[in-house]
Amino acid sequence: MAGPTPAARPVLEVRDLTSGYGEGQILWGTTLTLEHGRLTTLVGSNGAGKTTLLRTIMGLLKPWAGSVTFEGVDLGTLPPHGRPDLGLIMVPEGRQLFTDMTVLENLELGAVNRRGRSAVAGNLERVMDLFPRLKERRHQRTATLSGGEQQMVAVARGLMAEPKVLMLDELSLGLSPMLTINLFETLQRLRGEGLTMLLVEQNVRLALAISDDAYVLSEGRTVLAGRAAEVERNEEVQRAYLGL
Repeated sequence: MAGPTPAARPVLEVRDLTSGYGEGQILWGTTLTLEHGRLTTLVGSNGAGKTTLLRTIMGLLKPWAGSVTFEGVDLGTLPPHGRPDLGLIMVPEGRQLFTDMTVLENLELGAVNRRGRSAVAGNLERVMDLFPRLKERRHQRTATLSGGEQQMVAVARGLMAEPKVLMLDELSLGLSPMLTINLFETLQRLRGEGLTMLLVEQNVRLALAISDDAYVLSEGRTVLAGRAAEVERNEEVQRAYLGL
């Protein structure tokens, strides 16, 4: 008789991560796990260390201690530019687009990594289907787009890299409620397609509503973790982030 099926290995594991800027320590033993095909939200107040965590995962900041493991591979010695080739992609806060270039040119730049280069045509068709407005404006300079349209370009550029894990930092910042809902509906569609995502988001209520899992970060420490619905029901989370 066959034994029990072993649990699937997480896509991304952060263990006891310590990091910061200069001599200023921001992360104090942060822990996080992303399971394949699930959408995870990272909740925390301003200054809690959310962006620092994403930057450390991407190798933009060197960890002082702890580990980041991607599909079982320790990323400790891998330079930042090597991580997208594995399928680890971040959509940064503030979008950071090349605004003098067209929508299409920005999207094509998203596919410069090895994984993206192998599937440019198919992924371009895919993101135009996800964001029909970008198809209409593909030859337009990105600087002339609205903030919401620029955020669509940022997400689409990340998808052009053929990610296995897509991390999104403050997706709805500065956007109207309607555009925020549209982008979150896109995240739900991507999750339905099996994409693993980590979302840092100021709209905590909406983020938790569409997520599978959630972590709460406070002063650089993971203070709460669980299924998103359970985290949403936590009294401290309701008081601090949901205004209840």
